[in-house]
Amino acid sequence: MDEQALLGLNPNADADFRQRALAYFEQLKISQDAWQVCAEALAQSIYRYSELTEVQQQLIRETLITWLQAQMLNPQPEKTFIRNKAAQVFALLFVTEYLTKWPKFFFDILSVVDLNPRGVDMYLRILMAVDAELVDRDVVHTSEEARRNTLLKDTMREQCIPSLVESWYQILQNYQYNNSELTCQCLEVVGAYVSWIDLSLIANERFINMLLGHMSVEVLREEACDCLFEIVNKGMDPIDKTKLVESLCQVLQSAGLFSIDQEDDVDFLARFSKLVNGMGQALIASWTKLIKSGDMKSAQDALQAIEAKVSLMLQLLIHEDDDISSNIIGFCYDYLHILKQLSALSDQQKANVEAIMLAVMKKLTYDEEYNFENEGEDEAMFVEYRKQLKLLLDRLAQVSPELLLASVRRVFNTTLQNWQTTRFMEVEVAIRLLYMLAEALPVSHGAHFSGDVTKATALQDMMRTLVTSGVSAYQHTSVTLEFFETVVRYEKFFAVEPQHIPTVLMAFLDHRGLRHSSPKVRSRTAYLFSRFVKSLNKQMNPFIEDVLNRIQDLLELSPPENGYQALLSSDDQLFIYETAGVLIVNSEYSAERKQALMRNLLTPLMEKFKVLLEKLMMAQDEDRQMALADCLNHAVGFASRTSKAFSNKQTVKQCGCSEVYLDCLQTFLPALSCPLQKEVLRSGVRTFLHRMIICLEEEVLPFIPSASEHMLKDCEAKDLQEFIPLINQITAKFKTQVSPFLQQMFMPLLHAIFEVLLLPAEDNDQSAALEKQMLRRSYFAFLQTVTGSGMSEVIANQGAENVERVLFTVIQGAVDYPDPIAQKTCFIILSKLVELWGGKDGPVGFADFVYKHIVPACFLAPLKQTFDLADAQTVLALSECAVTLKTIHLKRGPECIQYLQQEYLPSLQVAPEIIQEFCQALQQPDAKVFKNYLKVFFQRAKP
Repeated sequence: MDEQALLGLNPNADADFRQRALAYFEQLKISQDAWQVCAEALAQSIYRYSELTEVQQQLIRETLITWLQAQMLNPQPEKTFIRNKAAQVFALLFVTEYLTKWPKFFFDILSVVDLNPRGVDMYLRILMAVDAELVDRDVVHTSEEARRNTLLKDTMREQCIPSLVESWYQILQNYQYNNSELTCQCLEVVGAYVSWIDLSLIANERFINMLLGHMSVEVLREEACDCLFEIVNKGMDPIDKTKLVESLCQVLQSAGLFSIDQEDDVDFLARFSKLVNGMGQALIASWTKLIKSGDMKSAQDALQAIEAKVSLMLQLLIHEDDDISSNIIGFCYDYLHILKQLSALSDQQKANVEAIMLAVMKKLTYDEEYNFENEGEDEAMFVEYRKQLKLLLDRLAQVSPELLLASVRRVFNTTLQNWQTTRFMEVEVAIRLLYMLAEALPVSHGAHFSGDVTKATALQDMMRTLVTSGVSAYQHTSVTLEFFETVVRYEKFFAVEPQHIPTVLMAFLDHRGLRHSSPKVRSRTAYLFSRFVKSLNKQMNPFIEDVLNRIQDLLELSPPENGYQALLSSDDQLFIYETAGVLIVNSEYSAERKQALMRNLLTPLMEKFKVLLEKLMMAQDEDRQMALADCLNHAVGFASRTSKAFSNKQTVKQCGCSEVYLDCLQTFLPALSCPLQKEVLRSGVRTFLHRMIICLEEEVLPFIPSASEHMLKDCEAKDLQEFIPLINQITAKFKTQVSPFLQQMFMPLLHAIFEVLLLPAEDNDQSAALEKQMLRRSYFAFLQTVTGSGMSEVIANQGAENVERVLFTVIQGAVDYPDPIAQKTCFIILSKLVELWGGKDGPVGFADFVYKHIVPACFLAPLKQTFDLADAQTVLALSECAVTLKTIHLKRGPECIQYLQQEYLPSLQVAPEIIQEFCQALQQPDAKVFKNYLKVFFQRAKP
C-alpha cells in the first residue's frame, strides 16, 4: 500500500495528503488486484486482532457477515481465490473469537446461507479452512496453539457438531442429484471432520446409505470413496470395526463394485483401491487387538473377513495401472505378516501366497514406455513402486522361503533358456529376481553358497546359468546393468567356481561393460568392476597383467581440451585407478615387480602433471585456467586413489612403493605455490597429503613445513577449515616428533585464523557467518588435538602474551558464542589444561587464571539464555563443563571449595544452603552424580 497516501487518513493531515489518500482509494476500487490488497490487509489485521478496539472487532464481524449475504445476491459468483481467501479470514476469526465473543459463529453463518448454493459453497469452504487451522498435520503448532485447538474442538463437539452434521446431511440430500460440485465439497468436509468427531453421527444407516448411493454416481463416487475411507480409518472398538467394515463390504459387493475387470475408470479405481486397502488394514488391526486380548472367537471372525477380501486385493495388486496396485500394497504386506504368525497355513492360504508372489513378479516388470536414457517423473515413480514390491518380496520370503526360491528358479531358468528370443523386460526381471533373493533370503557375510544345501545348490545353479548363458551380450542397458549388479552381489559364487572369473572379467572389460555405448552403463560398471576385483583379489592373480593391459587406455588423463569425449568421466576413472592399485598390491608378485607396475601406473600422471602445471602458469584465459586446474586436480586424485589399496606404511614398504609415492609428492607440491586457481589445487594436494600420512608415515614429515607455509598464504575461511584437519592428523599421529614444527607454525596458523575471523561481514550474510562458525570450531579442534596429544608445551613455549591470548579465545569460545559443539570442545581444552598445568608445579599465574576466568566460565556459559538445556548437544557441553569443575577440584583440593564457598558463589547471590549443596555434590567421588546435579542446578537457576 502507498504509505504516504495512508497518512492522509489522519484527521489532522494536511489537504495535500488527504487528496492523495482519496485518489489512492478511488484507484484501488477500480483496480484488478484491489481484492488481494484488502483481503491480505484483513487477514493480517486478524493476526493482530487483540490489538483492535471492541468497536473495530465488532465492525470486522459485521463486515464479514454482510459480505457473505452479498455473495448470495451477486449476479456472478466471486472468483475461487477470493472465496478461499475469505474462508481463511473467517477461519482466523473463528479461532480468535469462538471461545469468547462469538460462540454462535456457525449458527450465524448457517442462518445467513440456509440452502442457497452460493452460501453453501462459502459455508463448506469456511469449514475446510477451520479444519485446516485446527487439525492440519502439515502445520507446526506451538504447544499453546495445540492446547487452544484442543479446547476449540472440545467446545465444538459439545455445542455445535451435531447441528453441523445435520446441515451436511441436508446439503447432501438437497444437492446430490443436481449439483455435483457442492456434493463433492460436502463429502470432502465430512471426510475431514470424521477423524475428530463422534463417529456414530456419520457411521449410521441414513448417512452410510447415502454415501453408498453416491458410489454408483460417476461424478460423486471418487469423493464418496475417500469419505468412506476416512470413516473406516477412524479408531474404534475392534469388534465394532469388523462389523462396520463387513456391512460396508456387503453393500459394495452387491452393488457390483468388486468386479474390477468391468471397470475402466482408473482414477476411481485408484481411490477404490485405497478404500479396500483401508478396510483390509482396519480388519488386520482388529485381528491383532483381539488376539492380544485373548478373544479367539472374534479374532477368528476377523481373520475370515480378511481372507474373504484377498481375491479382491489380488485383482487390485495385479492391475496394470501402478497407482491402483501401489494403493493396495499396505493390506497385502500386513496380510503376509499375519500368515507369518500362524503355526500352519491352509491350502487356500498357501495358494494366496503363491498368487501374491506371481503378482509381484509380474508387476516388477518394466513396461514398453519406460525411458532408460532420459528418466523423468514417471520413471522415478516406477522405481519407487518397485521398492514397495521389493518389501513385499522380502515379506514373502519370511512366510515361505522355499516357495519363493522355487518360483524364482522356475521363472529364471525358463527365461534364460530362451533369452535371445525373449523381450528385454522379461529377461531383466528374471535376473532382478535372482538379485533380490540375496536380501530376501539373508545370510551372514554373503555366504549364500554354503550352509543350507537346497538353497545353496539352487543359487549356485542360477549363477552358473547367468554367467554361462551369454545373456551379458543382451542388447539392452537394463539387462546389462542387472547382469553386472548380480555378479557383484554374489561374488562369493566365484570363490566356489573360480573357472567363471575370466568370462565375467571379459564382460566387464569389453563393449558389454567399460566400453559400452551407453555412458550410464560405463559409469556404473566402473564402480562395480572395482568392487568385483576387490572382493575377489585372492583369485585375481592369473589375470593381473592382462587386466592392466586392457585398462591402459581407460587410465589416460583426459586433456583439458573442450569437446574431447573420454569413455569414462574423471569420477569413474577414480574407480579404475583404485582397481589397478588393488590388483598390483594384492598380487603374488615380488616387491620389485610390484614397484615397477606401480611406477608404470603413476609415472604418466606425474609427467602430465608437470606439463599441465607449466601451461597453467602461462594461461591467460580464466576458463582455460579452470580447465587446467581441474585436470591437475584429477591427476592428484587418481594417484591418491591408487593408495587406497594400502592399509598402512607396512604394506607400502612390503610392496617397495614408498619411493614412487615420494616422487609423486615432490611432483605435486609445487602446485601449492601456483598463484592461480589456488582453491582447486590446494584441495587436491591436501587430500593427497592426508593419504600419504597414512601410507608413508614419518617419511612425509620433511615435506610438511613448506607445504604448510604455502597453504597458509592468503587463505580464506574455507582453506583454513580444510587445512586444520591435516595438521590435526599429523599432530595426533606423530605427537612429540612434530613438536618443533608445531611450535614454529603455531602462531602463524593462529594469526591466519584470527585474521579471517576478524574480517567484517554483513549482518545478513549467513554463509559468511556459517563459514566463520565452522572455522572457529576447527580452531578449537586444533587446540584440543594439541593439548590431547600431550603437547601442551607447544602452547606454553609461545611466550606469555601469546599464551594468554590463546587462553582467552578458549574462554570466549566457552562463554560468548552460542554454539554448543564449540563450547563442548572449549571445556575439553580447559579441563585438559587444568589437568596439565593446574597443580602446584604448574606455570606461574595459571592458578590465578583458573579462579579468575575458568571457574566463572563454568557458570556464565550455562546461565546464558542461549544455553538450551533441552538440546542434546548443549547437554554434552554441560557435561564437559562438569568435568572441568571436577578437574579443578581434583588439582586444587580444599582451596577450590573455599573459593567457591566464600568468594565466587556468594558474588552470584547464591543462597548459602544451595552453595553448601553445590560444594557437597562437587566433592562426590562419582563424577556422574555431579554431572546430573549440575544440570538440575542450572535448570533451577535460570528464570
